[in-house]
Amino acid sequence: MKKIIYKITFLVLVVGAFSSCDSKLDQVPFDEFGTENAYVTANDFENAIRGTYSGLTAGGMYGGSDGGGLLDAPDVLSDNVTPAQSGRGTRRTLHNWRYGPADGPMNGLYTAGYTVAYRANLILANAEGFEGANKTNIVAEAKALRALAHFNIVSFFGMIPTQSGDANSSLGIAYVTEPDVTIEPARETVGAVYDKIVQDLTEAGADINDDNGAGRMGHDAVYTLLSRVYLYMGQWQNAVNAANQVSTPVAPRSEVVGVWEDTSQAGLLFYIPNEEAVLGLHVGVTWSQGGKTNLIPEYVVSYSFYNSFANDDIRKDAYTMQASNNADGLQFNAIKKLFGRPNQVNGLVDLKILRAAEAYLNKAEALYNLGNETQARAALDVVRTKRYTNPPSGETGTDLRDAIRMERRFEFAFECQRFLDIKRWGLGVERDGFGDLADGSGTPSDVQSLSAGNIKFQLPIAQSSIDVNPNLVQNPGY
Repeated sequence: MKKIIYKITFLVLVVGAFSSCDSKLDQVPFDEFGTENAYVTANDFENAIRGTYSGLTAGGMYGGSDGGGLLDAPDVLSDNVTPAQSGRGTRRTLHNWRYGPADGPMNGLYTAGYTVAYRANLILANAEGFEGANKTNIVAEAKALRALAHFNIVSFFGMIPTQSGDANSSLGIAYVTEPDVTIEPARETVGAVYDKIVQDLTEAGADINDDNGAGRMGHDAVYTLLSRVYLYMGQWQNAVNAANQVSTPVAPRSEVVGVWEDTSQAGLLFYIPNEEAVLGLHVGVTWSQGGKTNLIPEYVVSYSFYNSFANDDIRKDAYTMQASNNADGLQFNAIKKLFGRPNQVNGLVDLKILRAAEAYLNKAEALYNLGNETQARAALDVVRTKRYTNPPSGETGTDLRDAIRMERRFEFAFECQRFLDIKRWGLGVERDGFGDLADGSGTPSDVQSLSAGNIKFQLPIAQSSIDVNPNLVQNPGY
């Protein structure tokens, strides 16, 4: 497959020509003539959209990475995990908030996100002259993927609208809507970026198929993502309305463990199959290597967080495990999510990106903020009744707010969200001070707290990206 060197917005990347999980494109480079030749038939556009999805499997996105991808960074940056001293020391700069522009923290997300946006823009730019039966759906998918890519980038590199009163006027990112490799765009405001994300997702939701099959987004995935975006924007009623568009039921308690071992797809709205012969991504090594008796973890479950799981909460079984390294006599509260399929410990599992439980938790939080506690509690209980044998309920006032936040922490532990939730609530990170071993002893995190409003909540743009684009402004404080 030919490789193309091109500059996407702020940087120079080397990326392969479009490829997908089950097909390969051997295309000429993306110059004027190559683009015309590449986008002609319905099959061309099908292959192109699959190639756009393939960008999500990059290490900085959902493919796992020692540099801190979406699978681990939100937990590494927050309070759900403690670094294990027996590990390789990966992502410690990220965990200890000691990053600067030279470190390029999360630069893999930054570059991969713009790669996905570039591929989506190629489809959208060439779709006008195409009249195939699948055009409307593929255009919708391209818009949804463009929105997802920009949303992931701005969540880390910009403020979140609810984070502070002036967040919407602060530096966001460039929302790139053209497949021009020579542009050097300036950063837009956070408010402008979120408005464009909403526009893309709204248009996508109106036209996308109900179900596009495994590995692709459909109606419920788009509206769940849209509800999250509205939640981040503080548009509570819109968040409720978007969540109400989701009809997929929450995975029942009996299938939660199976979801994370790939024996069930209950409640999954968007996931990417990950087979050894195709993708072969061992994403579980993000957290650990080895088996339950010879485990070498990178991070373990924070001691107090591990003990906050109720014994009848099925997520304790699905997400965590007791493991050891018998050679060193160490016991761990280890992370089981992504560990492997039944009887496997290789970390090769499907990439789960959006789940139905989120729609209900988004709705619960938004309804609470609208002052509708009864419906908020009902939405929360849809999830809780499928996680506990004796689910809690009945909270009011700030107790209900805290219950919604805690259930969100439980549900999405080790799954792309914790740091961003803390950030959008305008809170600080407070770690528990315990060590990395199962009884709370051992070595704690070097740094225990990050105050609300600290500049480190917005990651710095890599200096290499700034060097490429003279119009790119660094985040304040770096």
